[in-house]
Parts: sequence; structure tokens; C-alpha cells
Amino acid sequence: MTPTEPDVRTLAESAAVAEGSVVSAEPKAKKAVRRPSAKAIGKAIEQRIGHTFADPSLLATAFTHVSALKSSRNRADSYQRLEFLGDHVLGLIVSDMLYRAFPKADEGELSKRLANLVRKEACADVAKSLGFNEGIKLGTVGAGAGARLRNSVLGDICEAVIGAVFLDGGYAAAAQFVERNWTERMHKPIRPLRDPKTVLQEWAQGKGLPTPVYREVERTGPHHDPQFRVAVELPGLTPAEGVGGSKRAAEKLAASALLAREGVSGGKDG
Repeated sequence: MTPTEPDVRTLAESAAVAEGSVVSAEPKAKKAVRRPSAKAIGKAIEQRIGHTFADPSLLATAFTHVSALKSSRNRADSYQRLEFLGDHVLGLIVSDMLYRAFPKADEGELSKRLANLVRKEACADVAKSLGFNEGIKLGTVGAGAGARLRNSVLGDICEAVIGAVFLDGGYAAAAQFVERNWTERMHKPIRPLRDPKTVLQEWAQGKGLPTPVYREVERTGPHHDPQFRVAVELPGLTPAEGVGGSKRAAEKLAASALLAREGVSGGKDG
């Protein structure tokens, strides 16, 4: 299997094959399957990334959620610093790709395409396609809160991986990873991205309704990884709710939910 070919197996299955473990296809098999080692899982991740790390600790850090750390004072040991770096490396590489791929596009069009390609949801899609969620190292709190499947976390992991590849293999290695996973996305039509809160407010005004009111229903999760539930309210309509890693994200999702329920187009977030 080449790095460009999709691997439909789970990371655990890929790691087991690489390690020489046998995964039984018999549903009634009583023999317990040995969980692949962290090293084998790391090798499986490297295969999907298409880069063998000279410094494996960079890859390990890229998959370490802050909840897995023993102390919040060790946040620098989580993926956050690599995410910061990867975010900017991704922006540079995609900007270069767009500049070369669309020679007649003006600055405005290039900016719209760039924003669409580097947003957190796009990074999360790449992470999902590569099975990165299976390799995330989480603490008990993070695992219980479902962080492994959250778009915000998956997007962060993808950016952290890009940062790790850049530090380990340089610009060329990072560009190879990005080009492999973003080229097809780059040539898709740009979806009109409008803030759903703006769309909802314009729709409400057109109906003679007041400005939508957003109310925080609850905040859950640890301090380092909060989740906000927000309700949007309009007179005569049942409130709609959204849940996100920030109040703004939750408000946008709540607005999207209300617009979708009312059959209003153009307000999908992400």
C-alpha cells in the first residue's frame, strides 16, 4: 500500500499487521487479541502520514491531548505548540498551492479559497480520513468527554502533525503531506461561507422579528477543554441549541440548527 492509497483498516489493525499479531476474523474466537504496542501504532500512523520520523517524540507529542498530562503546568508537552506551528505552516503551503494552481485568480478569490481550506473543519476531515482519532492520547476526563471524536480536537491534531512533520523533515516533507491530502479539496468549488448568526438575523428581520437572543444553557467539561451549550431564541419559535468548544462556536451551531429547522438555506456553519 502506498501512502496515497486509502487504508480502510483501523490503526490498531494496521499496527497489528505491522507487528506480526494475528487478528482473528472469527467472531466467536475466545483467544484475546493482544493490543498493538505504542511503537507499532506509531509506525501505522507514520505509514498513513507518509513520513518516517527521525525523532519519534515529535509524533507522540502531536497526538498528546492536554488531558493526558499529569499536571496542567506541563501544557507545553501536549500538542498545542505543534498545533500553533502547524497552523501557520499549513497556511503557507496551501497559499503556495493556490498561487500556482489558480494563476488568474485575484487576491480576493485566493483568500476565500485559503480560508475554506485551512479552517478547522477541513483539518478535521483530513484527520478523520487518516484515522487519527484512534491514535490520540487522552486522559480519563478527555476520553469521557468524547474529545476523540470532536472536530476541534481532530483539527488541532492534524495541524500538530503538520508541525511535527515540518520540524522533523523540513518544508518539503510537510508540503508533501499537505499536497497529498489537500490537492483534491483545493479544486472543489468554493462553498459560499456565511456566518449563520448573520443569516439568522437577516431572516428574522425579514419576518419582522427582533434580533435573536443567545443564552448559555450550560458549561461542561474541564477548564482546559470546556463545552458550551447555547440556545438561540426568537418569539414564536422553539429555541434551537448548539454545543461547541467556545460560546461563539456554540452560538453559530445553534443558529445553524434553527435555520435548518426552518428550511432556510445559506446558513450552514463549516
